Amino acid sequence: MSADAPWIVHEDSELLVVHKPCGIPTTAPGGRPCLTAWAEAHRGTQLHPTSRLDAEVTGLVTFAITKRAIQGLLAARRTGGYRRGYLALATPAIGEDEGEWTRSIAIDPRDRRLRVAVDPGARGQRVQAARTLFEVLSRRPLAHALWLRPQTGRTHQLRVHAADAGAPLLGDVRYGGPGRVAQEDGRVVRCARVMLHCAWLHLARPGVEPLELRAPAPGDLRQVWAALGGDPASLEPAADPAPQR
Repeated sequence: MSADAPWIVHEDSELLVVHKPCGIPTTAPGGRPCLTAWAEAHRGTQLHPTSRLDAEVTGLVTFAITKRAIQGLLAARRTGGYRRGYLALATPAIGEDEGEWTRSIAIDPRDRRLRVAVDPGARGQRVQAARTLFEVLSRRPLAHALWLRPQTGRTHQLRVHAADAGAPLLGDVRYGGPGRVAQEDGRVVRCARVMLHCAWLHLARPGVEPLELRAPAPGDLRQVWAALGGDPASLEPAADPAPQR
């Protein structure tokens, strides 16, 4: 799977926000190509990614340029001033229009590269509390469009929580999501990657206006949704996402 080129969404003396395309990891060992290396080549200095998207996931990634920015982002996380919203396409198994997922997340004992949802307080490898707010934006017979707001930042959190709720994301074959969706008329919709996109970022910073950025749903996600009978306009939330609760 070839990656499109990243592009800069926002840049100032403290922060760099980059749109990550599909097919490139945020970080990679051994000097392999990754978004962080691309961003550091652009700035000519070492950067600190304060969020990480899986290679198959698209959208906004934030880099701190200075030590002060790192500390500011950590403080914003603690106080709810750093919030993100994700668009996702999932199998249609969610009955509520909105709610939260609160199962903890641990390393999958069968494969350390993956994660698994467990009950809070359960024993396991690196069990961490996790919380995700979800909202159903639109429903179709074969898929739902979701708006997801992670309240914690665990590895694969949104993918694991959706799968644990019985609604794995389209294209997320590692967590039980379908790579192909067969329609009643026999047509098959192919999902070449995980249908997940970081579309919104809010960051409160001392002494300056809050930073709020949006990244529209990418073409492949829109095409899959349209092929399943969805209206691409429904992938844009009608109002700004609600604050963390």
